[in-house]
Amino acid sequence: MANQDKLDTTDIKMLKILQQNSRLTVKELAAKVNLSPTPAFERQKRLERDGYIQRYAAIADHHKLGNNVIVLCNIRLKQHTHDLIQQFMDAVQSIDQITECYNTTGDYDFLIKVYARDMKDYQDFMLNTLGNISCVGSLHSVIVIGEIKDSHVIPVARYEEENH
Repeated sequence: MANQDKLDTTDIKMLKILQQNSRLTVKELAAKVNLSPTPAFERQKRLERDGYIQRYAAIADHHKLGNNVIVLCNIRLKQHTHDLIQQFMDAVQSIDQITECYNTTGDYDFLIKVYARDMKDYQDFMLNTLGNISCVGSLHSVIVIGEIKDSHVIPVARYEEENH
């Protein structure tokens, strides 16, 4: 069994499999990694406990939910003070249309991913949601015209290469 600091090839295989389908039963997962169910279950629980698996989630189809526009929006704050940065980060947490937020380097301070029903909905979001966050200085919107790859799978092969 791998210790807490290092994953073995079975752990890595389990992570790959569970990222593709987290609804597998323990018996199905065990068969895929050539273990009996009890050791597979114990490994899965250890991966969860050690933080390699943070949570399990259903990935919804944004089109079926009526969110036909994806916007990547670069945000520049008015000033770079601790209070304003924290104010923006706190505000983002309560806005459902923002599904991802990253603190970035370069010309902008943050990059957010926003889902909207249509362009009018995004305009309303810009004016009435982002516009009400007083620390926002400027923004630059990039409208997604096509999704080429939308993966929530974290590459574990690189971990395997570095640690074996």
